[in-house]
Amino acid sequence: MSLTHAIRLSRRTLPPFAAVGIFWGAFAAYTPQLKAGIGADDGTWGLVLLGAAVGSISAMWLAPRFDARFGRAAMALGCVIIGVLFQAPMWAGNVLAFTAAMVLAGGSAGLLDVVMNARLSAVEARTGASLMNLNHATFSLAYGTSALVAGLLRDGGTAPALTFAGLGLLSAGFGAIALQRELPPPVKGETRPARVTLPPVALWGGMIILLAFLAEQATEAWSALHIERTLGGGAAEGAIGPAMLGFTMCAGRLAGQFATARVSEARITTLAALVTAAGAVLAAMAPTPLVAYAGFGILGLGVSVIAPMVFALAGRLSPADLRPAVISRAAVIGYSGFFIGPPLLGAISEAAGLRMAFVAVGLLVAVAPLLLIPLRASARGTEAEAN
Repeated sequence: MSLTHAIRLSRRTLPPFAAVGIFWGAFAAYTPQLKAGIGADDGTWGLVLLGAAVGSISAMWLAPRFDARFGRAAMALGCVIIGVLFQAPMWAGNVLAFTAAMVLAGGSAGLLDVVMNARLSAVEARTGASLMNLNHATFSLAYGTSALVAGLLRDGGTAPALTFAGLGLLSAGFGAIALQRELPPPVKGETRPARVTLPPVALWGGMIILLAFLAEQATEAWSALHIERTLGGGAAEGAIGPAMLGFTMCAGRLAGQFATARVSEARITTLAALVTAAGAVLAAMAPTPLVAYAGFGILGLGVSVIAPMVFALAGRLSPADLRPAVISRAAVIGYSGFFIGPPLLGAISEAAGLRMAFVAVGLLVAVAPLLLIPLRASARGTEAEAN
């Protein structure tokens, strides 16, 4: 399938993926200024970011009802909501208000995340096309571009409130493009029966995704601080850290769109985890911002494909009637990385510095290939029981 055809099939879902990316990218670029603005130390900042994770996970439970209620307008409305609620943290003046605002902002992102991925999954099911890597690459491209532009604006003295107001207008424009003319009928077997016991691949797949999301979140939240505080970079230099993550994740996901035709998901996941770990350690030990950029770029290339590949692997190793439920459960477990990451990285940074925090990220991601062993073993056990 050509890239042009994949883009045409994704014409309604690509704008929401870009909308989520622009807000998190700009937030990463403005992190040092926002953190200083509320007077938070590293440990406190980690707990503040936990508010975004709480909001995101909570909204994910409500997203199916939101999707059903607003139908063809759900993605468009989600783009407007994220554009409005991400303004709140920019006006918060203390830790408590900022944390509450991040709950709202994270909730808006989680809501749109579920709706757009569900619609994309439906498109894949109906067309037989593989579109997940392309759409997630669009998120990464938007994230990297937004981080870079926001870093330049911050370096020029532009207040975060003004930058995010502009992003809010852009997100509303994305919403207009995302408005769907009609909704296709539901896929047979898309909803699983209540109280079904899921196979263990959901757990092991979710744990691998958790480690990948932890590494991704750590770079989003702490890379600019690491470059500016540890390595003495300026605001624009700090923004290049998360921008490198976004751009290399975009490249990695586009490559992943074609790699699975030649290499198995398990082999790609193993290699990607080791590359991610190497990138995190290189960034941690970097003597200059330039070396840190290389580390974050390597990390981005590796981590970009882990979640899509594990979702595909877990789905392929699951019984067909349980596949949607397995992927959903793995996603919920994986997103727990956004709960664990902020306080863990904040605590390590507070105690031993940001270098050790990124070393810890590398060590944790290096465990991911070991989790593939019980994942594949549990799949074989499930298949044997079925026979």
